[in-house]
Amino acid sequence: MSTTPKTLTLPVSTSRANPTPQPMKRLTVPRIRQRKGGEPLVMLTAYTVRMAQLMDPHCDMLLVGDSLAQVIYGLPHTVAVTMEMMALHGAAVVRGSYHAAVIVDMPFGSYEASPELAFTNASRLLKETGAAGVKVEGGKVIAPTIEFLTQRGIPVMGHVGLTPQAVNILGGYGVRGKSAAEARSIVEDAEAVAKAGAFAMVIEGVMEPIAIEITQKVDCPTIGIGASAQCDGQVLVAEDMLGLFDRTPKFVKRFGAMQEHVEDAVKKYAEDVRSRAFPSAEQLYRSE
Repeated sequence: MSTTPKTLTLPVSTSRANPTPQPMKRLTVPRIRQRKGGEPLVMLTAYTVRMAQLMDPHCDMLLVGDSLAQVIYGLPHTVAVTMEMMALHGAAVVRGSYHAAVIVDMPFGSYEASPELAFTNASRLLKETGAAGVKVEGGKVIAPTIEFLTQRGIPVMGHVGLTPQAVNILGGYGVRGKSAAEARSIVEDAEAVAKAGAFAMVIEGVMEPIAIEITQKVDCPTIGIGASAQCDGQVLVAEDMLGLFDRTPKFVKRFGAMQEHVEDAVKKYAEDVRSRAFPSAEQLYRSE
């Protein structure tokens, strides 16, 4: 009798939303931390299954950012984002990815009041999404909460510099750290976040020397956005990078021109519908 083991054949999904992927091992938080000072980490925002599928093979991390407020929902800022929004979009991105570590933003009001509240909401996000970790904004003030979460098994990514959830206090989205006092405060924030146990941190919208100093001082990877090429990685809002918006911040480089492609495709579709050229015989069901 043959002793050759049988090959396990897995069912192949034909779903456009969730096709069977090639075997891939998802990047873990410890492996991300080990990239400090090594090959730069690639991170983009993602909010939907299909975008996650397209970006996943090329990214180390996918951030389900509360920037979905503006990008998906047309809100003026991130303050209005809810836990339900983050949970639903986070789960979608996890379903659409197999390689990148998925990190979900904690929305405004879900972690600031107490470490206990933060744990309740962070654990909910991890349970409902399957994400690898959460991201919180803030420095010295939020560091005890980061320590509380990490000691209880929740990986936390920090976020210092320009913190969009504090837009009402900051008075806008201008670059941070122009004065010596503010620059020193941002560096101290970053050191506190790293000491509290954050596995990585985003540095957003700061004068470049600040980002360089933080990257040199902290032992966790730094992810820049409007910071410095010397950070341990970079992140952008995908829709900005793809060129889907007319207006973007100074720190965005448009790597595509998707707005023009979408507008052109919609224009052609509208023309074909109005001229009755679509649908044609190729798109219709007719008896042979």
